[in-house]
Amino acid sequence: MAIDCERLISDRARSIDASGIRKVFDLGATLKDPINLSIGQPDFAVPQEMKRAACEAIENNQNGYTLTQGIPALRRAICAHVTKDLGWPSDLGEAGAATQAMVTTGTSGGLFLAFMSLLGPGDEIIVPDPYFVAYPHMPRLAGATVVKCDTYPDFRMTADRIEPLITAKTKVVLIDSPSNPAGVVLSGQECRDVLELCRAKGVLLISDEIYDEFTFADHRERLEDGRMVCPSPARFAGAHEDVLLIRGFGKTYGCTGWRMGYAAGPAPVIGAMTKMQQYSFVCAPTPLQHGCLASFGVDMTETVARFAHRRDMVLAALGDLTHVANPGGAFYAFVEVPRRIGMSGQEFFQRAVEKNVLTIPGNVFSDHDTHFRLSFAIDEERLARGLEILAGLMRGE
Repeated sequence: MAIDCERLISDRARSIDASGIRKVFDLGATLKDPINLSIGQPDFAVPQEMKRAACEAIENNQNGYTLTQGIPALRRAICAHVTKDLGWPSDLGEAGAATQAMVTTGTSGGLFLAFMSLLGPGDEIIVPDPYFVAYPHMPRLAGATVVKCDTYPDFRMTADRIEPLITAKTKVVLIDSPSNPAGVVLSGQECRDVLELCRAKGVLLISDEIYDEFTFADHRERLEDGRMVCPSPARFAGAHEDVLLIRGFGKTYGCTGWRMGYAAGPAPVIGAMTKMQQYSFVCAPTPLQHGCLASFGVDMTETVARFAHRRDMVLAALGDLTHVANPGGAFYAFVEVPRRIGMSGQEFFQRAVEKNVLTIPGNVFSDHDTHFRLSFAIDEERLARGLEILAGLMRGE
């Protein structure tokens, strides 16, 4: 008689449902040539410099394990970039320095390591609602309680919204800007306020900045040195002592399947994450670490500008029909289903599927079922067709 394997599944695994995004992907596979506005996969090729470097690493037999923290050259490049971009200490990453960095298996891998290193039973973490789909689940794997910060209707996770949720059990506040699913970018002042709140409460701030380079020009802010940058809580004096920075390569350079990211922050936190990586992921993929080393200096300005144009297409097509929070970055818009048509986000999603358009219902990302997410990581012609169909549904056609 076969073992009843269903009986052996842990309560931990049973507590987590399959990703709603994956369910949409599976549905898409059953449709004939759908207009797919669901996937957050960049629709441009990985830069040649990066592909060449990864291939050369394979050909040169750089296929074994690396240090858990990553190859030294990539770690040095990351530290130099963070120091230049954020003004963090120049000894970032050096032996004995108070601030360290490590290469992770994607930004999701970095978040997982952080949660496993920081959280345990009885601890609380505050995350935004709407949220990236992993945010509510990863901390629960560590036994922690997830407290959701309702950011409707503008999707800005501000200090005023966070403060009432902080308790003696709160260890971590997590923000993402530009955000997924809304693409909203916090202002510099909003970032400063959140940082100061976390400092005052003794809470670590995790800043998930996977889309930092994909911040559009009209939502960047000018620094005193003239640079136009994505606002970040990590830009303020002393932030390296209070912020765990999570960034990556996949969204900016189109190499999502490479699973490459990095983390930087206080040495005790990075040290704990390194131990966790040693006994889980071991290290990030070696040839792809060499590929990402070649990303520094690659100019993606034209690509980002093209996506800003697509964002403008979304606002032009739907902005007069419903509320769309202006996406300042990333590839997404989180669109409210007009109340006048009497549909939930799930119902609107189903109606769009009937017309061969794939989006993602908003309740995949939220406790609310009033919106849907569309991705504009798709060529302009198909995007325009999809938007026309969605607009027609909103007009009752």
